[in-house]
Amino acid sequence: MLDDSKQQKAINRYVEENDLVKLIHESCIGNGYRGDAWIKNRFGMRQDFAEVTKMGGSIPSDVKMEPIIEHVNAEFVYPELSRGNVKSFKAINIATVEYVVSDREDVPFLNVERHIPGFIIYERYRLHEFEGGVDNSFGYPLQVYKIGPKVATGREEDLVETGVPQLLVHHIPYKSVDDDWEGISGIEKMESLLLAINDRIVQIDYILWKHSDPNAYGPELEGGGDNQVRMGGIYIPVRNDDVTPGYMTWDGKLDGAFKELEMLISLVFQMAETPQWLFGTVLGENSGGTGTSHTDNAAIKARFMPIISKVKRIRTHYDKAIRDALWVCQLLDNEQGNETFKPVYPKINWKDGIPENEKEKAEIMEIRTGKKPTIDQKTAIKRQDNVDDEKADEILNRIANDEKTMNGFVTPSIFNEGD
Repeated sequence: MLDDSKQQKAINRYVEENDLVKLIHESCIGNGYRGDAWIKNRFGMRQDFAEVTKMGGSIPSDVKMEPIIEHVNAEFVYPELSRGNVKSFKAINIATVEYVVSDREDVPFLNVERHIPGFIIYERYRLHEFEGGVDNSFGYPLQVYKIGPKVATGREEDLVETGVPQLLVHHIPYKSVDDDWEGISGIEKMESLLLAINDRIVQIDYILWKHSDPNAYGPELEGGGDNQVRMGGIYIPVRNDDVTPGYMTWDGKLDGAFKELEMLISLVFQMAETPQWLFGTVLGENSGGTGTSHTDNAAIKARFMPIISKVKRIRTHYDKAIRDALWVCQLLDNEQGNETFKPVYPKINWKDGIPENEKEKAEIMEIRTGKKPTIDQKTAIKRQDNVDDEKADEILNRIANDEKTMNGFVTPSIFNEGD
């Protein structure tokens, strides 16, 4: 698509107004320890005016409804699988518990937002707490309710037609396999290592604390006053014929403890497919270097190959979900908004984050083309300054005006002309 096309301008607006870069960043961080992330499309107002209308106010006339992309908490999402396909959803339910606070009691309700292709169904149920309704099988107390009768949702319509022939909720797994829809987080495989690291740190702390105030033994002290010996630890008096207690010469083996800690941390980085030097600091002798010994672009990419491969794998899932979300935004804008352009399924040009050696690229292109031009001035400005066609044309016009001003001169015939 051209930069001045309606579709491209609309997509630029969706990305900017929904802070899509920030949304992807936050989603990826949470996805790393959850294993699953969800985003949802909706057509509505970006600000919540519920309190304004509740107080008797009105919604400002200049506020318009627009396509919105937003997070959905993964613990609230319950998908229904298509028959015979564990990777396809026929419906997605977003269920949340809401407490209605009153003077006498707090009443829980279950709000269900059921998404099916083309429609959204809203339902609300009364929940009942019961004695012993706490599940501790997951390692933490989880409140359990009994679902009661269906009640009114308080909405104008409980069945909303979206006008879009697909689901408005998009799934983004962190890692995926072909026999289950659920994603795999980045820390599931290393939980035992993290526990071992925590235990080793606690043990080292205990050893250092133990050595900071050691116990002492020796001949029995006599007398008191100014000659009294004061010690922070315990003093054990022994006689000449007593056997020295063996634990008094206890060795904490700190060197071995620190070596094991370094090995455990190295294993965690290996399982995370992340070099230690990526964060600018390393721990231990066998940490893989500092990552600063390469200056050639190809050598840097080879050095970053593990993390680049990991990023590409994660990006595969985000690429599809974000493109689907932008596609749905166009459909919603045409179905429920005032836009009339033909929706186009977008394509995202992702970058690996490694700085490119522009001089090296130019030299390679010069060799391959026999010193012929490989890029026009407009494209060069767009890439160099990271601007669109409209801004590039403006810069080119300024350059042309500057050239006219610098190269302009007065012709001799101007002095022969009259007033």
